[in-house]
Amino acid sequence: MRTQPIPYKHAVFVCVNKRNGKEACANPGRGGDKICEKLKASVKKAGLKGKIRVARSGCLDLCSQGPNIFVYPEGQWYSNVQEKDLPEILDKLIS
Repeated sequence: MRTQPIPYKHAVFVCVNKRNGKEACANPGRGGDKICEKLKASVKKAGLKGKIRVARSGCLDLCSQGPNIFVYPEGQWYSNVQEKDLPEILDKLIS
């Protein structure tokens, strides 16, 4: 095993968990999976690939407040995220 510096300025984890019969961030009508893909595309379009890593995440355990996004290393948490919130989240990642 080898340790190394964090390779990205930010790692962004977007919950895309789905559950049958239970509330979850990417269930129909919740949009976690679409939010993840749109945020990935926005990072790429802004030329930030390699600096900001957007990753699909399993359950972040706050399903009723989802879709949820967690930003590392800042420890910033976003809940009830909608597609309209993505430009503001991206602006915060850039600054």
